Amino acid sequence: MTGHCIRLAAPVALAATLAFPAQALAERMAAPEDARVYFISPQDGDTVESPVHVRMGLQGMGIAPAGVEADNTGHHHLLVNKPLDEVDLDTSLPFSDHKVHFGGGQTEGEIELEPGTHTLQLLFMDYRHISFDPPLVSEPITITVE
Repeated sequence: MTGHCIRLAAPVALAATLAFPAQALAERMAAPEDARVYFISPQDGDTVESPVHVRMGLQGMGIAPAGVEADNTGHHHLLVNKPLDEVDLDTSLPFSDHKVHFGGGQTEGEIELEPGTHTLQLLFMDYRHISFDPPLVSEPITITVE
């Protein structure tokens, strides 16, 4: 289930990751209480084909590219087959096979996934790729790729 590659987001994600090396124990900022992140598509239980088109929603905050410090803004990250409790929320989130960065401020993109069942979860982070406190995450969804 680790076989996937990133389309559209990869060049921006890699550049943003190189621009912000891991910052140990950075102070996490609070998000507005009404902020929430969610999937527009796919939805939990959907059967889809690869590449999977992911559309991300946000309420109560704004989108800004990585590196742009502005109040109540951040950018999306997508956890693929990676439980939230295995993510270090106190450091800059590194790019990997299980963590997709949308550091350009994208609200949608495509990912290649192998056939099978996959779990996806959105994690909205600040301009440094650091989690808000408490973390601003979507409910995890499970999709099947044919």
